[in-house]
Amino acid sequence: MVPPLPSAAPQPSALAKLIDANPAPPTSSHQSHLHYLALQIAHNLRYQHNWTDVRLHFNAQDSDNVFPRPLITGLPPQRLYVHPDEQIALLQRQKDEGKTGMPEVHPEREWVLPTHLREKWSLRRFGEVFDKVSLVPTADGGKGLFGEQVNGHLANGQAKVNEWRTTKRVLLATLDDDSTVVYYIVHDGIVKPRQN
Repeated sequence: MVPPLPSAAPQPSALAKLIDANPAPPTSSHQSHLHYLALQIAHNLRYQHNWTDVRLHFNAQDSDNVFPRPLITGLPPQRLYVHPDEQIALLQRQKDEGKTGMPEVHPEREWVLPTHLREKWSLRRFGEVFDKVSLVPTADGGKGLFGEQVNGHLANGQAKVNEWRTTKRVLLATLDDDSTVVYYIVHDGIVKPRQN
């Protein structure tokens, strides 16, 4: 009888490697489970939705202005939201140029709020997040997670300003126990509904 060969330990998953490489900082005022939740959402954005320049943020610009929880910023592969008035202006420009359809628009950096499905959210909690974020996240700040820097349409670390972006927004990323993540755009205040 031949003895069985020793089995090699399985290799850690890409998510496990990301978590191991980015432990919760001991100086952070956030609970460690929120840090690891943010890492799991960041991994999903990068590898399931092709986001680039994904960054993890703990504190705002000055140390006295602490985010209520870790937030993520990044650059999606395409624009997530087009303001209804911008949509009308773009379509009119296309019509004036003798073209049809919606023209390509550059993606914009977005704030991402990592949450779990079991959490209870209120307008007050969303307000605390909106009080700490800027209208448009800058391309610097936070901790880059995937070793890339995207310049494309960025200049001097600042995102190209979109005149139609006048309201703060975050992409609410909600994780379920089965690792499913759903995303919703949440605006700070009332916004004009999109045209169909």
